Amino acid sequence: MVDATHISFAANDRSYFSLIKKEIHKLAIDGGISETRTNKLDLILAEMTSNLFKYSDDGEILAGVFSNHGSPYIELISIDNGPGMINPAKMLQDGISTTNTLGHGLGSMKRMSDDFDLYSQPGWGTIVLSRVYNHPEDKKSANTKLLIRPLVVAKPGEKVSGDGFVYKQTDKYVKLMLADGLGHGPEANKAVNEAGKAFKVFPDYSPTETIKFIHHDIKKTRGAVVNIIGYDFMTKTWSSTGVGNIFLRMVGPVNFKNHMSYNGIVGHNIPNTMTEQQYPADLFNQVILCSDGIKTRIEMSRYPMMYKHDLTILAAAIYKDHARRTDDMSVVIAKIR
Repeated sequence: MVDATHISFAANDRSYFSLIKKEIHKLAIDGGISETRTNKLDLILAEMTSNLFKYSDDGEILAGVFSNHGSPYIELISIDNGPGMINPAKMLQDGISTTNTLGHGLGSMKRMSDDFDLYSQPGWGTIVLSRVYNHPEDKKSANTKLLIRPLVVAKPGEKVSGDGFVYKQTDKYVKLMLADGLGHGPEANKAVNEAGKAFKVFPDYSPTETIKFIHHDIKKTRGAVVNIIGYDFMTKTWSSTGVGNIFLRMVGPVNFKNHMSYNGIVGHNIPNTMTEQQYPADLFNQVILCSDGIKTRIEMSRYPMMYKHDLTILAAAIYKDHARRTDDMSVVIAKIR
């Protein structure tokens, strides 16, 4: 089922921390994480919530389980708008604290995590990322040529997401789709799931032809706006076609380019003629996709040294600064390895 990749938990009230722990523990177990590994997750989460209580009034935790081709992992993202840190690397050392505590929190989180990253700016806040794998020795992604990090969060109050992300990989290419069903809730979720099914069965690479195929398959739904982008391993070229207001930015070492989509709604009305836009990988090695639940005036200059960090940290930073919170919200980032 195509749905939100992460569940959002407000972590601004200490009385809810035990409930958050119980919910995330169950999420991990249901996702195939063993009890032993989940117990380690509980300790990491306890440190996260403790830090949010100490340093922030509006903390949020995002939690998501990923199947990872049979080697599942759970991802925790802590986000706050607190005072931030002048020297995040120093704060990872045991015994360093700004609040007269033992100063073991961040260091212990890092030791217990299979993947760990931290990004902070004074006056902006802090993002902490932790991943726990069911089998840490198998944590290497099957995506050896393209690293993909999705962040899809349902509109607050909704049980399912009207945004959906799916990708398909062969020995010749990787093809990604971000779709946003009209509106939100179960009917929007149904539209993106029907689009996801059509995307998976369509046998060819062409993003344009894929959208045409999806268009005919989802006519009985409320429809969706869609962007499909593919990366061809042989030609080392991106190809993309979009219908509706899915934002796509091509990012390179020195410049970026925003992709122009066609007007229309897949499943209702799309242009008779569409041409794929192509982008060479030597100029653009990274893509950012966002649904309209994210305000798209994204200034990468706001995130100095971000290139050194996990792609999920960047996705979380965009979500932190640009999420509308009145709709489903999606940020998907892919980068050539």
